[in-house]
Amino acid sequence: MPNLNSILTLVALTLSAPCCYAFSRSLNLSGGNSLSARTRTSSFVPSNSKAIHNPNNNYFGGRIHRSQSSQPLHMALDLVTYLRTEWIATSLCSNQTPREAKVVLQIGSEDGRAVTMIPRSVETLITSSAEADGVIPVTAERQLRQQAERRGAARVRIVNQHADNLKETKDESVDVVISMQAAERMYENGLDWTNSVKEAARVLKPGGRFLFVEKTQINEIDYIDCVMGTYSFDQNEEKDDSDKSDEEVQPKRRLFEMVGYDDVDMVLVPHIAGVVIKSSEGGMTDLEVEARKTDDEKDRLAELSISAFERGIKKRRKKKKVQDEEEV
Repeated sequence: MPNLNSILTLVALTLSAPCCYAFSRSLNLSGGNSLSARTRTSSFVPSNSKAIHNPNNNYFGGRIHRSQSSQPLHMALDLVTYLRTEWIATSLCSNQTPREAKVVLQIGSEDGRAVTMIPRSVETLITSSAEADGVIPVTAERQLRQQAERRGAARVRIVNQHADNLKETKDESVDVVISMQAAERMYENGLDWTNSVKEAARVLKPGGRFLFVEKTQINEIDYIDCVMGTYSFDQNEEKDDSDKSDEEVQPKRRLFEMVGYDDVDMVLVPHIAGVVIKSSEGGMTDLEVEARKTDDEKDRLAELSISAFERGIKKRRKKKKVQDEEEV
């Protein structure tokens, strides 16, 4: 008689494969608040389904001591949700990473999966840690290097930096940031997962993409609301604005522009997946945007003036050369 885990495994593998590709392709690239095509179907939710795994027990009934493991076990997700979100994450990274993207940063690297998820056109994969000490676990580092060597594609750059404080990564130096099941682990380890969204916006180049597959709600905060409600890179700046009156605070543009998102279907734990793009005007007020446009227009006119002056010089030289030849 098959047990419940075997049944759930077969269901997840059967249902996930044909739909994951359709999900990532259904993103509305022209913008919008939802996907252009929905792939939602009825979820398989057993009436008596409960989390039966205890992370302190191994599969043989014995206790696991933290000192025996090089990294903590994260087994909060049920098997169906884990497999389904893995399918979606793989398809999302493969299909929504632009061909010209060369540098990808992963929020919360815990194994070598990201190496196989991203396209071969990517040249560098930068890591970050969701652990409390900000250090990439030894097993994760080994898996990342092994996967990179076997695939022969992206060069893995192991960086020990907190996922909510990417201090080792420069501003506007990354083409794509991916966050796959990292926010919940960050919250469990005492990190500020909401700040990882701000850090993702900081390190992304204008027009860079932020790909995510995360739990829908973490600590009573909706993940998508956090992403689309980010207006500044600096937390202190937001705190200072909260002390000012509404008249003193000028509204700022969002850091991210929506491409598309949707709830992950056929899971037991609600998750959300989506793609957003860093806005070139993110974090700026309307006055700052107008000032930038004015400066850009001045620069454009200056370039036109210089070009016209150079063309005039060439014409005068050519005319003088013709006159000299006629005199000779």
